[in-house]
Amino acid sequence: MKRLQAALWVEFLKVRRTKILPVSFFFFMFIGVMMGMLLFLSMHPELASHSSTISMKTSFLGGSDWNAFYELLIQIILTVGVIGFGFITSWSFGREFSDRAIKDLLALPVSRTTLVISKFLVLFVWSILLGITVLLTAMGTGLLIQIPGWSPAALYPFIGKYMVCVFLNALIITPVALVASIGRGYMLPISFVILILIITQLIFVGLPGLSFWFPWAIPSLYSRVAGEAIPAPGIISYLLFLITILAGLFGTLFWWRYADHK
Repeated sequence: MKRLQAALWVEFLKVRRTKILPVSFFFFMFIGVMMGMLLFLSMHPELASHSSTISMKTSFLGGSDWNAFYELLIQIILTVGVIGFGFITSWSFGREFSDRAIKDLLALPVSRTTLVISKFLVLFVWSILLGITVLLTAMGTGLLIQIPGWSPAALYPFIGKYMVCVFLNALIITPVALVASIGRGYMLPISFVILILIITQLIFVGLPGLSFWFPWAIPSLYSRVAGEAIPAPGIISYLLFLITILAGLFGTLFWWRYADHK
């Protein structure tokens, strides 16, 4: 336990002293503010009338009240969560190879399993905090622009659903870590994250029946933002989701323990 605590502290210090930590939080804060501004434009369509692009984006909103804003935030975190959480995972694992620090890291008197677990724990907490950052920034912006239809009765179910979506996206970063380890850098895992996002969108648009079997689609199916026509996730869906997480976790642990790091 002490070695795990030491590894966690080292990993925390590495993250704290890099520029990507504040950049990631500023980016997610920006997303939250932009979501509020998008609804503000939906509330005042005359402001967006001079821009066909903005008018088109605001037309996709289901309304100009808090319920529409809640649904928009869940849609955004489902997308930004995959990208943002995947990118910080790519950075955390890929930087060890790009910076050529892997040999020094593996020479430490700490097991490789402990090193990997510490990385995952830090990344999980980091991802959750980023999701909360979007939520707080967006809610603050919504209150500032005075979105109509405020109701505490609708707020609490939304926060529960939102945080479950954040939690699910934070869990499924393990395959990204495995790809980053095998690829020994940033580019392959970032490409993998983008590919996953594209495949998820294509499945929902062209083959919605397959979304039941695709692990990265499970958070969206759980949230029901894709509509009632698409089937809700069942036991098999969550089982595949769990298998994907465990495969990424144990695959990464196995690779770090047995791969040739010369």
